[in-house]
Amino acid sequence: MTAMRRFLASGWLSAYAFVYVVFLYLPVIFLPIFSVNSAATPKFPLSGFTLKWYQDLPRNPALLEAAWNSLVVGVSAAMLSTVLGILAARSITRYRYPGRRAINGLIMAPLVLPEIIVAISMLLVILQLGLSLSLFTIVLGHVLICVPYSMTVLTAGFEGFDRSLEEASADLGESAFGTFRRVTLPMVAPAIISSLLVCFTISLDEFIIAFFLTGTEATLPIYIWGQLRFASKLPGVLALGTLLLAASFLLMTIAEVLRRRAARRTQNEGGLHA
Repeated sequence: MTAMRRFLASGWLSAYAFVYVVFLYLPVIFLPIFSVNSAATPKFPLSGFTLKWYQDLPRNPALLEAAWNSLVVGVSAAMLSTVLGILAARSITRYRYPGRRAINGLIMAPLVLPEIIVAISMLLVILQLGLSLSLFTIVLGHVLICVPYSMTVLTAGFEGFDRSLEEASADLGESAFGTFRRVTLPMVAPAIISSLLVCFTISLDEFIIAFFLTGTEATLPIYIWGQLRFASKLPGVLALGTLLLAASFLLMTIAEVLRRRAARRTQNEGGLHA
């Protein structure tokens, strides 16, 4: 009976996983399918195969400007978030002090708070400070929501790190900052690169924060939102969305590979020094 129950439980879990994956990714699959449809309207049966919509993308100055803005915002947000994530992750994993868990919870709060509430709050604060809405304010908003992701990745890299390596560096006369720069950072480099990729991907795809904090310079998600008002622009939007989907999937895959490599590296070092 126990074996039968395990078999039934395994079957139900497999069926659930299959239905979940289909429900989650089936709508996404239609995006690249319709992006190569020769008809201007997304419907079945397909009228024919064409790459015209992709070929027209580089000829759109507004699109290229939005892409450049997204690149600037993404790189800036990824770098700032990773720097802050390194400091926070090292503090959480290395030291014990009053309020450590509360601080960790506050840093992670944007993951559970409704994003529209975060966006409105950021907008009110920025306006009260007298700042003009621009790419800079979008970067500030993206940093707020990217730091928790960065810290999650980097915490895994810092946990299990052998402190004897830092102690050996200090015994050899290296300063605290020199030890951090020459010993600690190289050891967690895969986690740092993973954090940069994750934060860049989140910033690249993020819409709500950018919608509330943008000025006259639109990012790619804002540009796509504006194009959806025109039916004739839909094929180009589908093509652009497919490229963003592919880029996000590639970056997240690379980030996950690096994260797992960093985790294995930390575990192997822990086993060697145990």
